[in-house]
Amino acid sequence: MVIIGGGFGGIATAKALKRAIADVTLIDRTNHFTFQPLLYQVATAALAPSDITAPIRWILRRHKNTEVLMAEVREIDPARRVVRIDDELREIPYDYLIVATGSRHAYFGHSEWEPYAPGLKTIEDATEIRRRFLLAFELAEKSTDAREQQEYMTFVVVGGGPTGVELSGAFPFIAKKALGPDFRRIDTRKTRVVLIEAGPRILPSFPEDLASRATRDLKDLGVEVRVNSAVTGVGPDGISIGSEKIHARTVFWAAGNNASHLGALLGGPLDRAGRIQVNPDLSVPGHPEIFVVGDLVALVQDGRMVPGVGPAAIQEGKCAGKNVLRELRREPRKSFRYRNKGDLATIGRSRAIADLGWIRFSGRFAWFFWLFVHIMYLVGFRNRANVLLEWAYDYFTYQHGARLITDVERYKPPPP
Repeated sequence: MVIIGGGFGGIATAKALKRAIADVTLIDRTNHFTFQPLLYQVATAALAPSDITAPIRWILRRHKNTEVLMAEVREIDPARRVVRIDDELREIPYDYLIVATGSRHAYFGHSEWEPYAPGLKTIEDATEIRRRFLLAFELAEKSTDAREQQEYMTFVVVGGGPTGVELSGAFPFIAKKALGPDFRRIDTRKTRVVLIEAGPRILPSFPEDLASRATRDLKDLGVEVRVNSAVTGVGPDGISIGSEKIHARTVFWAAGNNASHLGALLGGPLDRAGRIQVNPDLSVPGHPEIFVVGDLVALVQDGRMVPGVGPAAIQEGKCAGKNVLRELRREPRKSFRYRNKGDLATIGRSRAIADLGWIRFSGRFAWFFWLFVHIMYLVGFRNRANVLLEWAYDYFTYQHGARLITDVERYKPPPP
């Protein structure tokens, strides 16, 4: 059995196959699992990368039937049942294949925007956003032109989903509270944060009353929330919304997802975002030996698409792994059934919203509930302890402890 991807779905599948009488190989291009819901905390210098990651080999160290390979899958050949890895195209055969390769941010046909507006999917993305955010204040401090200073201290976040809301809610607090005493020539209280959403409201996956509460909270924090505003251009000096130009040296992208390119190699039907339209048991039509889990899945349940979120990927990984075990026992497979345990989004310090289905709430209590849930889902006691201590330090001192600007010599602003 081969599992491609060491994220939520891939790890959940491997755990479900822990006692299988079979050889399991998990392949990932990195050596670590990343807890993606807290990537924005790395991007905003609240946590270090090591706080939300764990080595895949360590997570699966007690799985005697599992081999972990750090490699990149280049090709999948469903006809011959092999995957090819790395530049040498070494072939790894499989009887069952579970693909959990996730997604990347989408620029809606404008890939030329990516150098000017990085997205947030990996640790590398998070440290790049952190570098650009913190470096903007350093460049503003060096500048002698007031207009240029303000452009450096203007930040635009494109996309009003949970990632965009969490980023834009964190930036004003850092700028005005954590960074304020550190600079002499600039007033960080003049930092401008603009959240751009093409749709009629932010957080469209949440009930309208909670989304409205989030909008009010963001505005209270000083964020400019712009809805019904489709971005038509992104460049080194800002973004365009139709004929309007917002001058900003730093833009971040949180507006959409594109499925992994490996999905197109599986031979199944794709939706517009490149996701695989799977059977109810998560197998690929025409290839019952191939399962797809996580962000690469396109599956409608009760008239709604199963969301591409961590809890859904975990449940799908467990289902795929158990269906493989059932097949080995010559038992019938079972259809996947997503159980939505609720949706959470943090807006900023002491502000969050929660929709648990049977109850909705917001404010400080929702924020503490958000903290508790994310602490519990982190991998390993060390990470939980470190994150808890960092959050306590941040809460009582108004300081973020991971404010490192790395690779300064390597970083150059994108050319005009």
